[in-house]
Amino acid sequence: MKHPLFLEPIFKERIWGGTALRDRFGYSIPSEKTGECWAVSAHANGSSTIQNGRLAGKTLDQVWKECPEFFGFPQRSVFPLLVKVLDANMDLSVQVHPDDDYAIVHENGDLGKTECWYIIDCKEGAELILGHHAGTKEEFKQLIESGDWNGLLRRINIKPGDFFYVPSGTLHALCEGTLVLEIQQNSDTTYRVYDYERCNDHGQKRDLHIEKAMEVVNIPHTDSEPIPSVKEIKDAVITSYVQSDYFSVYKWNVSGKPVFPSHQTYLLGSVVEGSGIIENNGVQYECKKGSHFILPAHFGEFSIEGTCELIIAHPS
Repeated sequence: MKHPLFLEPIFKERIWGGTALRDRFGYSIPSEKTGECWAVSAHANGSSTIQNGRLAGKTLDQVWKECPEFFGFPQRSVFPLLVKVLDANMDLSVQVHPDDDYAIVHENGDLGKTECWYIIDCKEGAELILGHHAGTKEEFKQLIESGDWNGLLRRINIKPGDFFYVPSGTLHALCEGTLVLEIQQNSDTTYRVYDYERCNDHGQKRDLHIEKAMEVVNIPHTDSEPIPSVKEIKDAVITSYVQSDYFSVYKWNVSGKPVFPSHQTYLLGSVVEGSGIIENNGVQYECKKGSHFILPAHFGEFSIEGTCELIIAHPS
Protein backbone atom coordinates (compact mmCIF):
# COMPACT_ATOMS: atom_id res chain seq x y z
CA MET A 1 0.00 0.00 0.00
CA LYS A 2 1.27 3.47 -0.85
CA HIS A 3 1.61 5.96 2.00
CA PRO A 4 2.63 9.61 2.37
CA LEU A 5 6.34 10.37 2.54
CA PHE A 6 7.18 12.79 5.34
CA LEU A 7 10.48 14.56 4.76
CA GLU A 8 13.33 15.74 6.97
CA PRO A 9 14.36 19.22 5.76
CA ILE A 10 17.87 20.41 5.01
CA PHE A 11 18.98 23.81 6.28
CA LYS A 12 21.30 26.28 4.60
CA GLU A 13 23.12 29.13 6.31
CA ARG A 14 22.98 32.37 4.37
CA ILE A 15 24.45 35.83 4.85
CA TRP A 16 20.89 37.21 4.97
CA GLY A 17 19.36 34.50 7.20
CA GLY A 18 18.07 34.64 10.77
CA THR A 19 16.16 32.52 13.29
CA ALA A 20 12.57 32.63 11.99
CA LEU A 21 12.70 29.01 10.83
CA ARG A 22 13.30 27.99 14.44
CA ASP A 23 11.03 30.58 16.01
CA ARG A 24 8.07 29.97 13.70
CA PHE A 25 8.28 26.24 13.01
CA GLY A 26 10.44 24.84 15.82
CA TYR A 27 13.10 23.55 13.45
CA SER A 28 16.54 22.76 14.82
CA ILE A 29 18.62 25.20 12.78
CA PRO A 30 22.41 25.22 12.46
CA SER A 31 23.00 28.88 13.35
CA GLU A 32 21.50 32.32 13.91
CA LYS A 33 21.97 32.98 10.18
CA THR A 34 19.86 30.17 8.75
CA GLY A 35 18.23 31.40 5.58
CA GLU A 36 16.82 28.36 3.80
CA CYS A 37 14.89 25.22 4.65
CA TRP A 38 15.02 22.83 1.69
CA ALA A 39 11.78 21.13 2.62
CA VAL A 40 11.11 18.90 -0.40
CA SER A 41 14.33 18.42 -2.30
CA ALA A 42 16.01 15.85 -4.50
CA HIS A 43 18.74 18.24 -5.64
CA ALA A 44 22.40 17.23 -5.70
CA ASN A 45 23.19 20.12 -3.33
CA GLY A 46 20.87 18.66 -0.69
CA SER A 47 18.30 15.86 -0.85
CA SER A 48 15.59 15.48 1.81
CA THR A 49 15.49 12.28 3.87
CA ILE A 50 12.34 10.16 4.26
CA GLN A 51 11.20 10.05 7.90
CA ASN A 52 8.58 7.31 7.90
CA GLY A 53 7.54 3.90 6.60
CA ARG A 54 9.51 1.29 4.72
CA LEU A 55 11.50 3.97 2.87
CA ALA A 56 12.68 5.73 6.06
CA GLY A 57 16.30 6.78 5.87
CA LYS A 58 16.43 6.95 2.09
CA THR A 59 16.85 10.28 0.34
CA LEU A 60 14.16 11.62 -1.96
CA ASP A 61 16.63 11.38 -4.83
CA GLN A 62 17.02 7.65 -4.13
CA VAL A 63 13.28 7.07 -3.90
CA TRP A 64 12.73 8.96 -7.17
CA LYS A 65 15.12 6.58 -8.93
CA GLU A 66 14.23 3.34 -7.15
CA CYS A 67 10.43 3.64 -6.74
CA PRO A 68 8.98 5.16 -9.93
CA GLU A 69 5.58 3.61 -9.17
CA PHE A 70 5.23 5.99 -6.21
CA PHE A 71 5.29 8.95 -8.62
CA GLY A 72 3.19 7.38 -11.36
CA PHE A 73 6.18 6.11 -13.38
CA PRO A 74 7.48 9.56 -14.38
CA GLN A 75 9.50 9.93 -17.55
CA ARG A 76 11.79 12.68 -16.25
CA SER A 77 15.33 11.85 -15.20
CA VAL A 78 15.31 14.25 -12.24
CA PHE A 79 12.69 15.19 -9.67
CA PRO A 80 11.21 18.35 -11.21
CA LEU A 81 10.43 20.57 -8.21
CA LEU A 82 12.04 22.00 -5.09
CA VAL A 83 10.14 23.42 -2.10
CA LYS A 84 11.87 25.83 0.27
CA VAL A 85 11.02 28.02 3.24
CA LEU A 86 13.09 31.22 3.20
CA ASP A 87 13.84 33.50 6.15
CA ALA A 88 14.80 36.85 4.63
CA ASN A 89 16.08 38.41 7.84
CA MET A 90 18.01 40.81 5.59
CA ASP A 91 17.62 41.75 1.92
CA LEU A 92 18.50 39.00 -0.52
CA SER A 93 20.68 39.82 -3.50
CA VAL A 94 18.97 41.22 -6.59
CA GLN A 95 19.10 38.29 -8.98
CA VAL A 96 17.72 36.54 -12.03
CA HIS A 97 17.47 32.89 -13.12
CA PRO A 98 17.89 31.36 -16.59
CA ASP A 99 15.28 29.34 -18.45
CA ASP A 100 15.74 25.68 -19.37
CA ASP A 101 17.24 26.36 -22.80
CA TYR A 102 19.95 28.64 -21.43
CA ALA A 103 20.71 26.47 -18.39
CA ILE A 104 21.09 23.30 -20.45
CA VAL A 105 23.82 24.96 -22.53
CA HIS A 106 25.54 27.12 -19.90
CA GLU A 107 24.96 25.23 -16.62
CA ASN A 108 25.97 21.67 -17.45
CA GLY A 109 22.52 20.54 -18.48
CA ASP A 110 20.74 21.77 -15.34
CA LEU A 111 17.16 22.97 -15.30
CA GLY A 112 16.25 26.63 -15.48
CA LYS A 113 14.40 28.22 -12.61
CA THR A 114 10.86 29.48 -12.64
CA GLU A 115 9.55 29.92 -9.10
CA CYS A 116 6.71 31.29 -7.01
CA TRP A 117 6.35 32.73 -3.53
CA TYR A 118 3.68 32.43 -0.87
CA ILE A 119 4.21 35.10 1.81
CA ILE A 120 3.80 33.25 5.12
CA ASP A 121 4.58 36.34 7.16
CA CYS A 122 6.32 39.68 6.87
CA LYS A 123 6.96 42.77 8.90
CA GLU A 124 4.69 45.78 8.54
CA GLY A 125 5.68 47.81 5.49
CA ALA A 126 7.65 44.93 3.94
CA GLU A 127 8.34 44.90 0.23
CA LEU A 128 10.01 42.84 -2.44
CA ILE A 129 11.68 43.52 -5.76
CA LEU A 130 9.92 42.12 -8.82
CA GLY A 131 11.02 43.44 -12.18
CA HIS A 132 12.71 46.63 -13.32
CA HIS A 133 12.04 49.92 -15.12
CA ALA A 134 14.56 49.66 -17.99
CA GLY A 135 13.09 49.79 -21.48
CA THR A 136 16.15 48.51 -23.34
CA LYS A 137 19.23 46.41 -22.66
CA GLU A 138 21.36 49.54 -23.04
CA GLU A 139 19.33 51.38 -20.40
CA PHE A 140 19.46 48.33 -18.12
CA LYS A 141 23.25 48.21 -18.39
CA GLN A 142 23.62 51.97 -17.91
CA LEU A 143 21.52 51.95 -14.72
CA ILE A 144 23.64 49.11 -13.29
CA GLU A 145 26.93 50.77 -14.18
CA SER A 146 25.83 54.07 -12.66
CA GLY A 147 24.56 52.34 -9.50
CA ASP A 148 21.09 53.83 -9.92
CA TRP A 149 19.33 50.97 -8.19
CA ASN A 150 16.35 53.11 -7.20
CA GLY A 151 15.88 53.99 -10.85
CA LEU A 152 16.22 50.40 -11.99
CA LEU A 153 14.38 48.25 -9.45
CA ARG A 154 10.63 47.82 -9.25
CA ARG A 155 9.50 47.50 -5.62
CA ILE A 156 6.16 46.09 -4.44
CA ASN A 157 4.58 46.32 -1.00
CA ILE A 158 3.55 42.95 0.40
CA LYS A 159 1.46 41.42 3.19
CA PRO A 160 0.97 37.91 4.63
CA GLY A 161 -1.02 35.66 2.30
CA ASP A 162 0.19 37.29 -0.93
CA PHE A 163 1.27 35.05 -3.80
CA PHE A 164 3.73 35.90 -6.59
CA TYR A 165 4.69 34.01 -9.74
CA VAL A 166 8.30 34.61 -10.83
CA PRO A 167 9.14 33.22 -14.29
CA SER A 168 12.74 32.69 -15.32
CA GLY A 169 14.24 35.91 -16.64
CA THR A 170 12.50 38.04 -13.98
CA LEU A 171 14.76 40.34 -11.95
CA HIS A 172 13.77 39.86 -8.31
CA ALA A 173 14.70 39.83 -4.63
CA LEU A 174 13.03 39.14 -1.31
CA CYS A 175 13.59 41.94 1.18
CA GLU A 176 14.17 42.21 4.90
CA GLY A 177 11.57 40.84 7.29
CA THR A 178 9.91 38.29 5.03
CA LEU A 179 9.14 34.58 5.61
CA VAL A 180 8.28 32.81 2.36
CA LEU A 181 7.34 29.38 1.06
CA GLU A 182 8.96 29.01 -2.35
CA ILE A 183 8.05 26.42 -4.96
CA GLN A 184 10.43 26.27 -7.91
CA GLN A 185 11.97 24.13 -10.58
CA ASN A 186 14.65 21.82 -9.22
CA SER A 187 17.54 24.20 -9.82
CA ASP A 188 20.17 25.99 -7.75
CA THR A 189 21.35 28.41 -10.45
CA THR A 190 21.29 32.10 -9.54
CA TYR A 191 22.85 35.09 -11.30
CA ARG A 192 23.43 37.95 -8.86
CA VAL A 193 23.18 41.49 -10.16
CA TYR A 194 23.51 43.48 -6.93
CA ASP A 195 24.39 42.45 -3.37
CA TYR A 196 24.40 45.77 -1.46
CA GLU A 197 28.23 45.76 -1.32
CA ARG A 198 28.02 43.22 1.52
CA CYS A 199 30.91 41.12 2.75
CA ASN A 200 30.76 37.63 4.23
CA ASP A 201 32.32 36.61 7.56
CA HIS A 202 35.70 36.47 5.84
CA GLY A 203 35.44 40.03 4.55
CA GLN A 204 34.83 38.92 0.97
CA LYS A 205 32.11 40.15 -1.36
CA ARG A 206 30.01 37.50 -3.02
CA ASP A 207 30.42 37.02 -6.76
CA LEU A 208 28.20 38.89 -9.18
CA HIS A 209 27.16 37.49 -12.56
CA ILE A 210 26.32 40.59 -14.58
CA GLU A 211 27.24 39.16 -17.99
CA LYS A 212 25.05 36.06 -17.66
CA ALA A 213 22.28 38.10 -16.07
CA MET A 214 22.28 40.46 -19.07
CA GLU A 215 21.83 37.47 -21.36
CA VAL A 216 18.79 36.02 -19.58
CA VAL A 217 16.90 38.95 -18.04
CA ASN A 218 13.56 39.90 -19.59
CA ILE A 219 13.75 43.42 -21.07
CA PRO A 220 11.40 45.15 -20.83
CA HIS A 221 9.86 43.59 -17.73
CA THR A 222 6.40 42.11 -18.20
CA ASP A 223 4.13 41.22 -15.30
CA SER A 224 3.09 37.62 -14.74
CA GLU A 225 0.27 37.96 -12.25
CA PRO A 226 -1.97 34.91 -12.19
CA ILE A 227 -5.50 35.55 -10.97
CA PRO A 228 -6.35 33.23 -8.05
CA SER A 229 -9.64 31.38 -8.05
CA VAL A 230 -11.44 30.16 -4.93
CA LYS A 231 -13.61 27.07 -4.56
CA GLU A 232 -15.41 25.97 -1.42
CA ILE A 233 -16.03 22.34 -0.59
CA LYS A 234 -17.38 20.87 2.64
CA ASP A 235 -15.00 21.90 5.46
CA ALA A 236 -12.36 23.47 3.19
CA VAL A 237 -11.61 26.45 0.97
CA ILE A 238 -9.30 25.78 -1.98
CA THR A 239 -7.45 28.66 -3.61
CA SER A 240 -5.88 27.93 -7.00
CA TYR A 241 -2.92 30.26 -7.50
CA VAL A 242 -1.23 29.18 -10.71
CA GLN A 243 -1.17 26.45 -13.34
CA SER A 244 2.05 26.97 -15.26
CA ASP A 245 4.22 24.90 -17.59
CA TYR A 246 6.21 23.73 -14.56
CA PHE A 247 3.88 23.46 -11.58
CA SER A 248 0.41 24.08 -10.21
CA VAL A 249 0.03 25.57 -6.73
CA TYR A 250 -2.94 25.74 -4.35
CA LYS A 251 -3.77 26.71 -0.79
CA TRP A 252 -6.05 24.41 1.20
CA ASN A 253 -7.70 26.00 4.24
CA VAL A 254 -9.04 23.05 6.22
CA SER A 255 -11.53 23.37 9.06
CA GLY A 256 -13.29 20.13 9.90
CA LYS A 257 -12.79 16.92 7.90
CA PRO A 258 -12.91 17.56 4.15
CA VAL A 259 -12.60 14.64 1.75
CA PHE A 260 -10.36 14.92 -1.30
CA PRO A 261 -10.64 12.72 -4.39
CA SER A 262 -7.94 10.41 -5.69
CA HIS A 263 -5.37 12.18 -7.86
CA GLN A 264 -3.34 10.87 -10.78
CA THR A 265 -0.18 12.83 -10.01
CA TYR A 266 1.78 13.01 -6.78
CA LEU A 267 1.21 16.03 -4.53
CA LEU A 268 3.73 18.03 -2.49
CA GLY A 269 2.28 19.39 0.75
CA SER A 270 3.55 21.91 3.30
CA VAL A 271 1.67 22.80 6.48
CA VAL A 272 2.16 26.50 7.15
CA GLU A 273 -0.38 26.83 9.99
CA GLY A 274 -2.25 24.51 12.33
CA SER A 275 -2.33 20.71 12.33
CA GLY A 276 -4.38 17.83 11.01
CA ILE A 277 -4.72 14.10 10.46
CA ILE A 278 -4.51 12.67 6.93
CA GLU A 279 -6.58 9.49 6.64
CA ASN A 280 -6.54 7.03 3.76
CA ASN A 281 -7.97 3.50 3.81
CA GLY A 282 -8.37 3.66 7.57
CA VAL A 283 -4.72 4.60 8.19
CA GLN A 284 -3.96 7.95 9.82
CA TYR A 285 -0.92 10.21 9.43
CA GLU A 286 -0.34 13.27 11.60
CA CYS A 287 0.74 16.51 9.99
CA LYS A 288 1.53 19.71 11.87
CA LYS A 289 2.89 23.18 11.22
CA GLY A 290 6.26 22.79 9.57
CA SER A 291 5.52 19.31 8.17
CA HIS A 292 6.33 18.61 4.53
CA PHE A 293 5.15 15.52 2.71
CA ILE A 294 4.49 13.89 -0.65
CA LEU A 295 1.24 12.06 -1.36
CA PRO A 296 1.83 9.34 -3.96
CA ALA A 297 0.17 9.19 -7.35
CA HIS A 298 -3.14 7.28 -7.27
CA PHE A 299 -3.20 7.56 -3.47
CA GLY A 300 -6.97 7.13 -3.46
CA GLU A 301 -9.60 9.19 -1.69
CA PHE A 302 -8.38 10.74 1.55
CA SER A 303 -9.48 13.17 4.25
CA ILE A 304 -7.70 15.74 6.39
CA GLU A 305 -9.20 16.31 9.82
CA GLY A 306 -8.25 19.41 11.79
CA THR A 307 -7.72 23.12 11.38
CA CYS A 308 -4.77 23.87 9.16
CA GLU A 309 -3.47 25.76 6.16
CA LEU A 310 -1.51 23.84 3.56
CA ILE A 311 0.27 24.85 0.37
CA ILE A 312 -0.10 22.07 -2.19
CA ALA A 313 1.80 21.71 -5.46
CA HIS A 314 2.26 19.22 -8.25
CA PRO A 315 4.36 19.21 -11.43
CA SER A 316 2.74 20.08 -14.74
